[in-house]
Amino acid sequence: MKKKDNFLPFRNKVFYGVGGLGYNSLSQTIGSFLMFFCTSIMGLSGTLVGLAIGIASLWDGVSDPLVGYISDRAKPGFFGKRLKYMVFAVFAIAICNLALWSMPKTSQFGMFVWLLTFLLLLETANTFWSTPFSALALDIAPDYNEQSKIQSYKTFFNVIGMIAPSFLMFWLMPSLTLGIDAADASQGGFITIALLNGALVIFFGLIAVFGNLKRVRKYVKYGQSPKKEKHAVKNLIVGYVDIFKKSSFACLILGYSVAQIASSFLTSVGMHLFTYCYHFSTAKISVLLIALFAGAILSQPIWVGLAKRIDKKGALISALSLLLLGIGLTLISFLFRQYIPIESLFIFVLCCIVVCGFGLGAMYSLPISMYADVVTLEQYSSGINKSGAYLGYYSFTYNLSNSVSMLFIGILLDAIKFDPSEPIQAISVQNGLGTIVFCGCAIALAFAILLFSRYKVKRADVLKAQLKLNNDENKAIKL
Repeated sequence: MKKKDNFLPFRNKVFYGVGGLGYNSLSQTIGSFLMFFCTSIMGLSGTLVGLAIGIASLWDGVSDPLVGYISDRAKPGFFGKRLKYMVFAVFAIAICNLALWSMPKTSQFGMFVWLLTFLLLLETANTFWSTPFSALALDIAPDYNEQSKIQSYKTFFNVIGMIAPSFLMFWLMPSLTLGIDAADASQGGFITIALLNGALVIFFGLIAVFGNLKRVRKYVKYGQSPKKEKHAVKNLIVGYVDIFKKSSFACLILGYSVAQIASSFLTSVGMHLFTYCYHFSTAKISVLLIALFAGAILSQPIWVGLAKRIDKKGALISALSLLLLGIGLTLISFLFRQYIPIESLFIFVLCCIVVCGFGLGAMYSLPISMYADVVTLEQYSSGINKSGAYLGYYSFTYNLSNSVSMLFIGILLDAIKFDPSEPIQAISVQNGLGTIVFCGCAIALAFAILLFSRYKVKRADVLKAQLKLNNDENKAIKL
């Protein structure tokens, strides 16, 4: 790639970033509302919901490195190595998502099979979008600083996508009918949201594909796909084990995975917490979610600027510490919720959630940017670009931890005797919900900070590697 091509044009950053808007709106709807929908609206056992989500998440993790491996070795063709998979995926995602929320209310076993089937299909389609999409950023923006910038654009649109379900809930479902007869009254709203999310996935996904097609086609002229290997699956497994022998890889993968466990506790049980413990309406909960992601958007310039001053590791640890502070403040509101008027309680919680949003913002951009730096150093030392496979390993570890945590959350909901047929839960159940959310988040965040503190890659190391790689590439072009 020519020297000037190291700097990604503004339009390509926008085209790339906007591709995640619809996908994240759909994913956030599932992450925030599926557990609540299945347990409170459909009456499915928390353990069965957690088991279905856990199995699907584990499959998502297994398929990530496989798809990354496939896209690394794909023949470029008209769409390059990544884009052809993304085109197929957007339509498959929309169809499977609609089927997921159209679950018929039958027996526990029947609903479990329906949920598991369409979650597995959806996660397969998601993998064919998300893994090539993440690897595409490394292909079109190889420069150190450009990686931070393109990830901030991606984060900006990702967070807009994450806010979208809150607006949809606010407009389409300002209040929910709870209890055993709630399915007919509330499921229609979730199906409408699924239709809108599917349209967003297709529209913005195709913008990302065709908006970057010209640059991809130009770049792949100079790229080389790794040679086909024997025993590909075995090599993937060996490669996954090997990355944990490299401290920076291990710290990032494990740190990100543990931090996302905190997110799983907050999003999966948060709807239960604010509905049954704080007694907030769906409209108020939507405002809280909007505030959370608005804080994440507004914080992006702060974390990008701080990363330049104290490097990415310091900025990320600062952000997670701020998020932990926000969780602690929210815990105070939970402990004294019965003594505070509901409107005053809502305002206090809203302020706490904004603090959480500012801390959360760094998690959407800095870890993947840091991971791209480690991948660059690995390419510098080995001479082989395995960005797709490495991102697959990254995603697999996250999904493995998410699989276990979601199963654990489902079991905990049953253990505290959460009863979906009761619109008002017993105080013991409410306290159990608070314990699940606040203890789960706090422990995961503290452990993540410890892991990220062991990351050792410096900006100078990456800049040196990128300079060498770019010089080698320019020499190859001249030849």
